Amino acid sequence: MTITFHLNGEEVSLPEPQPTTTLLDWLREDRGLTGTKEGCNEGDCGACTVMVTDQSGARALNACILFLPQLHGKSIRTVEGVAHPDGTLHPVQQAMVDLHGSQCGFCTPGFIMSMVTAHTNGATDHDDQLAGNLCRCTGYAPIVHAAEAAQGAPVPEHIRQDSSFIFSEISRGEVADRGAEPPSDIPVAAPPSTLRPRSSDELAATYAARPDATLIAGATDVGLWVTKQLRDLDDVIFLEGCTDLKDITVTETEVRIGAMADMNRVRAALEPLHASYAEMIRRYASQQVRAAATIGGNIANGSPIGDNPPALIALRATLHLRHADTRRAISLQDFFIDYGKQDRAPGEFVEAVSFARQPDSHRVYKLSKRFDQDISAVLGAFNVTVVNGSVTAAAIAFGGMAAIPKRATHVESALIGQPWTDATIEAAKATFDQDFTPMSDMRASAAYRLDCARNMLTRYFTDLNGASEHVLEVDL
Repeated sequence: MTITFHLNGEEVSLPEPQPTTTLLDWLREDRGLTGTKEGCNEGDCGACTVMVTDQSGARALNACILFLPQLHGKSIRTVEGVAHPDGTLHPVQQAMVDLHGSQCGFCTPGFIMSMVTAHTNGATDHDDQLAGNLCRCTGYAPIVHAAEAAQGAPVPEHIRQDSSFIFSEISRGEVADRGAEPPSDIPVAAPPSTLRPRSSDELAATYAARPDATLIAGATDVGLWVTKQLRDLDDVIFLEGCTDLKDITVTETEVRIGAMADMNRVRAALEPLHASYAEMIRRYASQQVRAAATIGGNIANGSPIGDNPPALIALRATLHLRHADTRRAISLQDFFIDYGKQDRAPGEFVEAVSFARQPDSHRVYKLSKRFDQDISAVLGAFNVTVVNGSVTAAAIAFGGMAAIPKRATHVESALIGQPWTDATIEAAKATFDQDFTPMSDMRASAAYRLDCARNMLTRYFTDLNGASEHVLEVDL
């Protein structure tokens, strides 16, 4: 496939690019745009941050785990394209100069691009916007001050043009066939190396014909297969064009989230419904990663330390799967069978996840060495129903405690039917070792994980009873 996009205001067309060439490598090696830096090469440090704009707005993304076919029909800005064509610095750049926001300078282009994106979007939660950018010189204070100083300045016209730019031919190609039947001429033998279906119907037909292909949604995990594991992905299907899988529907009775909904949109949708879950999403990844990562990809990846599945399991979520024209729905907890093994047939993909609207007794607690954007040592999700002082229902799930995201069924049984008291909590805590035999690794020992899980139950009890339990809110 030929991909077409704008780069710093100029149209670029690439015929049949290597599907797993990253934007970072292409910028530096093919275009000579070396302002975008390679730091970690896994989406953690933010040195490679660029601004990507499409119909949904501007997003800061990590170029190191962004494949070229994902850029089709979009506009990309690198640090070289931030200043006005006449040389006038962007307000963010000028503020960084004025307030001495750069020390060694290696991380500076990434910070600039995160700040330019935030400035474009009118975002002023600077600590959150910059959480995905690391500075080895620890120069965070002047960088934040620069972001604050620039926030009132108008968005430069050449930056605004990125959001108004539309490739008409690309747009026509993406919308003309929406709702049409999947193409009947999808090759089964010797297929091309890259496909970009334009709807879930096209995806269903394509993937059924090519069940060994690798599905690429946000590439926040698959990107590391390429950059860190050096894996060759010969047959790939990019899902970005399946816009009907990005829908989030909230009704009076149900919340349904399409598999391609990114985690920033999921966070926004959940904030008024389950604030604790939304806060966990803020912490579990940076702006750059949340803007790329999809809820369906996070579930389908099946990681035992993925933060979304335990939270959804505690909400008694249903997973919606599709193979060709056949759909099925299963309880999310039943999807995870064993380490690296899920209940998903060849050619079957995650279409959506849903859960019933319910009172917000749902809490999610994440324990990690670093507050922002770190892998959990333990993640606990709790959802207990208390009626007239007694526990009538409980759904409790953990990540990092087993080979799969797993419910604490013995703990739940110890709670259900019992009075909601300290004594009940203490009795339930004694049953954790019947549910979990965690491992010891670089993040935590087995004993520490069990102690933390037990203490999370105490924290939940305190929280649900209305007492302050947040370390930043408790007077010591």
